[in-house]
Amino acid sequence: MHTKEEKLKAFARLLDIQERLRKECPWDRKQTNESLRPNTIEETFELADALLKDDSKDICKELGDVMEHVIFYSLLGEEKEDFDVADVCNAQSDKLMFRHDFIDWTGWNVTRSDMVVNASGQVVYKDEEPPINNTQSSTPNTASQVESTWEQRKQRERDGNTSVLSGVPNSLPSLIKAYRIQDKVRNVGFDWEEKEQVWDKVYEELGELKNELKKEDKQRSTEELGDFLFSLINAARLYHLNPDNALEYTNQKFIKRFDYIEEAAKAKGVTIKDLTLAEMDELWEQAKAVNK
Repeated sequence: MHTKEEKLKAFARLLDIQERLRKECPWDRKQTNESLRPNTIEETFELADALLKDDSKDICKELGDVMEHVIFYSLLGEEKEDFDVADVCNAQSDKLMFRHDFIDWTGWNVTRSDMVVNASGQVVYKDEEPPINNTQSSTPNTASQVESTWEQRKQRERDGNTSVLSGVPNSLPSLIKAYRIQDKVRNVGFDWEEKEQVWDKVYEELGELKNELKKEDKQRSTEELGDFLFSLINAARLYHLNPDNALEYTNQKFIKRFDYIEEAAKAKGVTIKDLTLAEMDELWEQAKAVNK
């Protein structure tokens, strides 16, 4: 592993390279926030794929692509004299210190002019009443204990989100968005008392969906399908399962098995459309055994 100095030197090198590309590369020169956005989304999903595979080499590569975009947007901000990469890093550092009020930040600095590290080692707004000193009993010892107060702390940020759910991006994929919505409201106490209670809601929503499907009312069926999926995602959250990861694992499993059927059809000198459903089912079972 590298030293702190080596890490800073590597970051400075990437910053220097991106600055030069912005000046000398025709493609880099023409980019704007709007034109870069699709590429950023693609790079983020490529990183997500690498994370799902737990491929260290690929994760490292894709992190570099994402980091390049962070630097690029910072350069665009600097050109407009709005912000630069130092502002990005400092703002994030101040935010993290403020949100982790149970950590003693004595001896550390904040860059915001309206914040200060108080005598208790907490980052607070200068005009705030001094909070009660942290004690051993109030210091969280688990991730769950940190999460239980996370949203409340975020709500105290004066330039942060104005409501609990305002921080959920509209552009998030719907499945992930549902999970984040449920997780955020949980952090302010809006949740089932016991996780087993969620199953009554899941079965209730499934029953309502089946009733609307019988009526062949597409609009109502769509609404009830959404309610059912939302409740099922909620159940996954309560059992500490990531529904997006779970669905993607199933997607990849299905692809492997279906690819097996296609390859088997080619080996027979036919296309998959030439196979009967019974033949495809037989190959499907073979694929399950092979890929298991």
